[in-house]
Amino acid sequence: MAFELIRRLADGRFVSGEELGQALGIGRAAVWKRLKNLENYGLEVHAVQGKGYRLSEPLELLDQTRITEHLTPQAQQAIGKWHLLEEIDSTNAYLLKRPLPGVLQVALAEHQTQGRGRRGRPWISPLGRNIYLSLSWTLDGGINQAEGLSLVVGMAVARTLGRLGLMDAGIKWPNDIHWQQKKLGGILLEMAGEAGGPCRLVVGVGLNVKMAEGQDQQIDQPWVDLATITMGQPPSRNKLAAMLLNALIEVLQEYQQHGMAKFLVEWRRYDLVSGREVSLHLPDRVVTGYAQGIDETGALLVRTEQGVQRFVSGEVSLRY
Repeated sequence: MAFELIRRLADGRFVSGEELGQALGIGRAAVWKRLKNLENYGLEVHAVQGKGYRLSEPLELLDQTRITEHLTPQAQQAIGKWHLLEEIDSTNAYLLKRPLPGVLQVALAEHQTQGRGRRGRPWISPLGRNIYLSLSWTLDGGINQAEGLSLVVGMAVARTLGRLGLMDAGIKWPNDIHWQQKKLGGILLEMAGEAGGPCRLVVGVGLNVKMAEGQDQQIDQPWVDLATITMGQPPSRNKLAAMLLNALIEVLQEYQQHGMAKFLVEWRRYDLVSGREVSLHLPDRVVTGYAQGIDETGALLVRTEQGVQRFVSGEVSLRY
């Protein structure tokens, strides 16, 4: 019921309480109660006597038809099943529960109640504001074939931002998208399978488009959104979702054919870590040194007092 109400108010125009009540099959008092409940989604409703109700600002809700209009023929052919969700705990968790071997599935959500980042951190997911996208893919070569894949997915996001004119966005190893030392997006890869057999991979991408006011109080690091970067003119969410899918499918198909080697040169263009003094946080210790780029598998190389060491996981803090 809440989303039917949101859809009728999404364009930002006034709608009378009577019209809303008739559309939803409820009385005026129930309409008012549901409007108040929209505050739980971070939505502000304006009421004006004689005009009715409207959202304080319009929302561009996701629309599969509009997304498909911007997909390349390659992407349209690759996608086997769509899931356009109103509210879900997590798009990654949703696809992990719905295995379809050999079928590329896409899940997009308006709102996540338990969005997840790396290391179990919450991913703040206000309704209708950002991109919450997951893609389910099969790697025929098994889990070992997934080495460096989070970097490749990051490059797909960076390619997309470049195509939007945002040339100075980059990647903080292994999977954070940054712009001017602030986090713009993140990637979460989850997989199931065996080393030698087919591996089921779920790629999650979160990208800040236009965060709601007050959301910064829930985020524990510097962040930015596309609305801020573009001075209030962020791209269409539907077009952006399609552009991300185009790039993700493009790089995943390239990766499956050629592996990590194809991306080593391109990585340098987006690498925000190489040559910097870093602290690498591991489960049992913190390693400090100077980042020396990545090896052919995507592992981070760090020059320490003990020499150059190789790391396949960990969380990087940069010294500014």
